[in-house]
Amino acid sequence: MQTLAKDEADQAGFNGFTSVHKNNNAAELVEAAVKRGEGRLTSTGALSVRTGAHTGRSAADKFIVCDATTEGVIWWDNNKPISPQAFDLLRDDMLSYARDHKLYAQDLHAGADPAHRIRARVFCQYAWHALFIQHLLIRPEQAALAAFAPDLTIVDLPGFKADPARHGVRSETVIACDFERGLVLIGGTSYAGEIKKSVFSYLNYVLPAKGVMPMHCSVNDGEGGAAVFFGLSGTGKTTLSADPARILVGDDEHGWSADGLFNFEGGCYAKTIRLTPEAEPQIYAAVNQWSAVLENVVLDPLTRAPDFNDASLTENTRGAYPLSFIESASLTRRAGHPRNIVMLTADAFGVLPPIAKLSAEQAMYHFLSGYTAKVAGTEKGVSEPQATFSTCFGAPFMPRHPSVYGSLLRELIGLHGVDCWLVNTGWTGGKYGVGSRMSLPATRTLLSTALSGGFAGAPMRLDPVFGFEVPVQCPGVDAHILDPRETWADQAAYDAQAAVLAKMFAENFQKFKTFVDAGVQAADPLFRRAAE
Repeated sequence: MQTLAKDEADQAGFNGFTSVHKNNNAAELVEAAVKRGEGRLTSTGALSVRTGAHTGRSAADKFIVCDATTEGVIWWDNNKPISPQAFDLLRDDMLSYARDHKLYAQDLHAGADPAHRIRARVFCQYAWHALFIQHLLIRPEQAALAAFAPDLTIVDLPGFKADPARHGVRSETVIACDFERGLVLIGGTSYAGEIKKSVFSYLNYVLPAKGVMPMHCSVNDGEGGAAVFFGLSGTGKTTLSADPARILVGDDEHGWSADGLFNFEGGCYAKTIRLTPEAEPQIYAAVNQWSAVLENVVLDPLTRAPDFNDASLTENTRGAYPLSFIESASLTRRAGHPRNIVMLTADAFGVLPPIAKLSAEQAMYHFLSGYTAKVAGTEKGVSEPQATFSTCFGAPFMPRHPSVYGSLLRELIGLHGVDCWLVNTGWTGGKYGVGSRMSLPATRTLLSTALSGGFAGAPMRLDPVFGFEVPVQCPGVDAHILDPRETWADQAAYDAQAAVLAKMFAENFQKFKTFVDAGVQAADPLFRRAAE
């Protein structure tokens, strides 16, 4: 194993460290993880790990340094401040803790476009965390490693426990970001997704100032040009973008610059709960390859075969793997300007149509809204559908005000003449518990038609509540489902539920009204009703 050079260690604060190993390959990291008891090999050769108490992100434990530079830039309504002094004390204590542990450092790129990529150095306490981030980011060519100088350094120590009284944080778990110095500290959690999302948060901070739109989205390319898929967890972003008939550019994080689209990452981080080879063949094959990382997936005690139906540890079971594990993946991780933008929502109220065409103003409205719905069983205490609004389809990762990202998106949509679509992958025929989930084959057919230009000039109806256009027919899809009101046995109940959802949208959008023009405000369903 190659050790970190002294100047590299000193730069990150690891002065005098002798047990930092850098840029190990996947085989070395798998071997180290198994040897150290961090995980087990499955029957398919994937590495199975458990993350303990944290099976998802700890959003309430994330902090950003508030100083003279960031005070007027960060969206503090959405982000928690930490003082520079508290951050420095936390850093010193974490480095002191790290002296007694072997660390694994990975030098990686975030961003497939050389003009906008950043260099990230990630120090990990666990070998499997180093393997995870190696999969998720982009490995530089060997020649680039010789003179690698990081723009962003991440120190990831799951075993370190913060002291709220001493460090000015909320709990023993902490994700502390100093964006101006390019340093992120992660402690008290074994959930590897915190590393990946820390990189994304940093990119969301630095790129808008360069006129580059950072996006929590999937991208694929094919007939009709490139397509962007926005959507929160559970809406089908990863599933629908992994289409064998199209080239997968990436499944989660991208930038949109003057030169087109580019993936921030070099891998995928897919949900695996109830994963089947029939419904999602490419993802199923990828997570069952050697060196893929399976988080919190229960194994058969005798065969070590993954049981993707077992949610006893968490509903948020995950698989991490390089993009190259997807047969139809892009080798360059880049595409031209998109021809289509798709905003995915899982509407558990059964109100929204399976597909609708949005104007540029409506697209900005729905982008800033970031709507989906939670259903019973996904979270403790959720017994009825609950509306969830996560602005820009990724509020936890947005350091700047949403209007910054919304304005950038609207400008790019107008500049490149992009068609925008709202796609409901949730319920039809009634709300959750009454209706049924949208058919995945039907959603795929509707998307394929939209992306290939099949709805151009097609007859549309105007939705009376939300004002967007809805196709009245699509080859291969039962026309009955295109009008959600017609799928309800009790249409008066549909009208009542639609009115409730419209009110939820309007109440959520109140905080954005002063940041948008009249055209975007007019996309609000209650604004429309008042104007009629």
